[in-house]
Amino acid sequence: MANPSQTLTRALDRHANAHDASHFLLIPQAVAVPSSAAEVAQLMRVSAERGLPLTLRSGGTSLSGQAVSGGLLADVRKHFRSLEVLDGGARIRVQPGVTVRDVNARLLRYGRKFGPDPASEVACTIGGVVANNSSGMACGITDNAYRTLESLTLVLPSGTVLDTGAPDAAARLRLLEPELFLGLAGLAERVRSNPASRATIERQFAMKNTMGYGLNSLLDFANPVDILAHLIVGSEGTLGFVAEAVFKTIPRLAHATAGLLVFKDLHAANTALPALVDSGAATVELLDSLSLKVGQGLSQVPGVVRDLQVRNHAALLVEYQTGNQEELAGLNADAVALAGTLGLDAPAEFSSDATVRAELWHLRKGLYTAVAGARPLGTTALLEDVVVPVPALARTCLELSALFEKYSYENSVTFGHAKDGNIHFMLTDKFASAEELDRYAAFTEDMVEVVLGEGGSLKAEHGTGRVMAPFVRRQYGDELYEVMRRIKALCDPEGMLNPGVLLDDDPVAHLRHIKTAPPEVDPEVDRCVSCGYCEPVCPSKNLTLTPRQRIVTLRDMAAARLDGDTALADEMAADYDYAGVDTCAVDGMCQTACPVDINTGTLVRNLRTEAAGMVENAMWGTAAKHWGAVTKGAGLALDAAAKVPAGVVLAANKAGRKVLGHDTLPLYSPELPAGGKVRRRPAPAGEAAAVYFPACVNVMFGPAEAGSAGVQASFEQLCAKAGVHLLVPEGIESACCGTPWSSKGMAAGLADMHARTLKLLREATRDGELEIICDASSCTEGLLHTIESEVPEPGQTPLRVLDAVQFTADRLLPLLGGEWARLESLALHPTCSSVRLGLSPALEQVASAVAETVLVPEHWGCCGFAGDRGMLHPELTASATADQARDVAAMEARAHASCNRTCELGMSRATGEDYRHVLELLADAVSQDSSADTSPGQT
Repeated sequence: MANPSQTLTRALDRHANAHDASHFLLIPQAVAVPSSAAEVAQLMRVSAERGLPLTLRSGGTSLSGQAVSGGLLADVRKHFRSLEVLDGGARIRVQPGVTVRDVNARLLRYGRKFGPDPASEVACTIGGVVANNSSGMACGITDNAYRTLESLTLVLPSGTVLDTGAPDAAARLRLLEPELFLGLAGLAERVRSNPASRATIERQFAMKNTMGYGLNSLLDFANPVDILAHLIVGSEGTLGFVAEAVFKTIPRLAHATAGLLVFKDLHAANTALPALVDSGAATVELLDSLSLKVGQGLSQVPGVVRDLQVRNHAALLVEYQTGNQEELAGLNADAVALAGTLGLDAPAEFSSDATVRAELWHLRKGLYTAVAGARPLGTTALLEDVVVPVPALARTCLELSALFEKYSYENSVTFGHAKDGNIHFMLTDKFASAEELDRYAAFTEDMVEVVLGEGGSLKAEHGTGRVMAPFVRRQYGDELYEVMRRIKALCDPEGMLNPGVLLDDDPVAHLRHIKTAPPEVDPEVDRCVSCGYCEPVCPSKNLTLTPRQRIVTLRDMAAARLDGDTALADEMAADYDYAGVDTCAVDGMCQTACPVDINTGTLVRNLRTEAAGMVENAMWGTAAKHWGAVTKGAGLALDAAAKVPAGVVLAANKAGRKVLGHDTLPLYSPELPAGGKVRRRPAPAGEAAAVYFPACVNVMFGPAEAGSAGVQASFEQLCAKAGVHLLVPEGIESACCGTPWSSKGMAAGLADMHARTLKLLREATRDGELEIICDASSCTEGLLHTIESEVPEPGQTPLRVLDAVQFTADRLLPLLGGEWARLESLALHPTCSSVRLGLSPALEQVASAVAETVLVPEHWGCCGFAGDRGMLHPELTASATADQARDVAAMEARAHASCNRTCELGMSRATGEDYRHVLELLADAVSQDSSADTSPGQT
């Protein structure tokens, strides 16, 4: 490849990329990060020449072992993230590294969506969707990847690159790959001329089926190019690499009503299925009793689940969809009426409210990871995925339950897409001893007999992978199995692409390479199941490690030490400090995406606490005691730096970083502002409506624009205009929310600051009578954590904190009237804390009071500045903001805003635009002279 850095051979990198969401584990010999189809073609040639197995991996959310490798693992997510909307949204051209959620976000404005709708849409990528023929909850077999694919650009193991949508594609394939061209045509004729083969294929692919290769392509298409394109769908990276694909999209039915129907048991729920399917339900999702019990522990729990006394209950999550708002009321009434005839164990409620529906789908989409996260410590979760004809579903569920009992698999959860006859079930065990593996092998044999005996498929949508590869022959018979082997030989003669996946003649292959239960490393992350949902939102994902990778490598280091392999553990640890700890923004965005509510930032804080030395602890302890002087000193230092040539400051600064370390002394950069102003204020003239806690970061960093008042003065100006009085506490200079200490793991200094700030706030709020307003979202979140650390006296009123943006939206805007000129457009950067605090609606409301058009970048994410992290490691902010900065440049907005000073600094650095607090811009607008000749769009 073009750059040696694209080949990763460090132990840390190999272990970080080894883990996917499945229960299999292989450690690659190397990890390649190609940047083009040509580089993938070169990797394939090298793989064949050296006999080195090659596995292509994108999102790593696969559940059947198809994304792990003991050879060369190629990351085809990082550099393959192009997305182009075609024909007004009717089609899309997309590369394999783009997530399904990103595709749908782009299509939203066109009223269209991507056909496949897997539950893992937040993290799964198009590469995996194509490789596994993903479907999901609503698309069935009509809108899956196979049916919506139009064409693809394919890299074959020989190095041939073929665009199957090109007019000359057939001629090129025949010229460049004559054996493949003629071989596919011959296989199509072989299948078509065999009535038994035709009948088997037609029966198998009349339902969801990702077992083996998609032999239906041999019946559905005549042109070898089209056959090849559709054989690639569901081939799990064993035939070639999809560099990009063109899909037809489907209409997005924007209006829906959903409800959770609770039945006394699984049989009763399955009995109700035919009526629900006939009623036109878009989705009918099955949840058994254990699913409901685990769901009661989720962070967003629907009331019907939270209040249920679960015994043997089962539930169906039913949703009806329409593109017409006027039809919604009728759909809702019909749904309630039908539900009343189904013998429910609890009254049915259907809702079109977005919040209620989001809670229901949070329950369903996070179910596997939530159930797996609740497994007993020391066990591994194994998820199976089968399909049977819908009339056989109830019987199959009962037969599977009998097998769970026969083989003593306790707490085996069953859930899935009941409308399609597609269910998932999970087993938990150590899968380590001979006895445990024998039990699993015997269970699998019986399960195979049950599913095939009902005319079903052993894999519906998760792909054959390694887990079912030994059973493909049994499902299809010898003749069609040999057709599959011929397909593999035609495309990959050397057999180097993902060997052991999809086809394997070893009858016990599914018992090999099972991931052992990981050692405990930290209570915050021990329940992690490596699903990867956290990865797309992580600011360091393209620089060092993701949250999943931070966890799995920490576990692998612990496992190596337990195994006595201290050399491996030490080698990984040497690289982990920077990759795992120093470049973590501890922003908590991973927690917003995690189905089991893990905040990997908490893990990193704990690691920083453990690593903090006496000198550093003493320094931060002293800072806590003299915080007013520290913040004032930092501001004065920036004042001085602003008056000196940047080169002089940087020379001294860089020299200091060499001595003290890059994770200790921040790096100065010329775009940093001068220092800010003091926070203290005289007592208000009138009765205080709230206590105002100005963030100390605004003392250290002044406003973006010279002469600007800054957020404190702007917020005070807005309050004065609305007739609202604020009290800034006496002694505010020495108080802080505590975030600098918590993020660095300085426990003693944090406790000191918590105690001082709580005492100050108790006095200022009259022991909790007044609420507290803070003007920086991360500091608002920090104050909430400060309050959580308090042990109130019996009967004492809890302290209440509100962000200034929320206060402005709720209290000030109604009083201000709104009669002022607005900017034409505003680029808005929500912060990690504003998202975690649920401030997004209020932030957009305030921004809409500033500008006619509010634009949030499509690739919005954490800026990675994270207090001083972006100054300690500017490469983190550069990596985190790269895509967002391109979005902002394309917007050409008139102004740029956020709601946290350090995030404003990060975005200013990334874009070259001055980011200001949204309340500063609002104050500017409100203060305009109403008689001035100013119109919307002017400043």
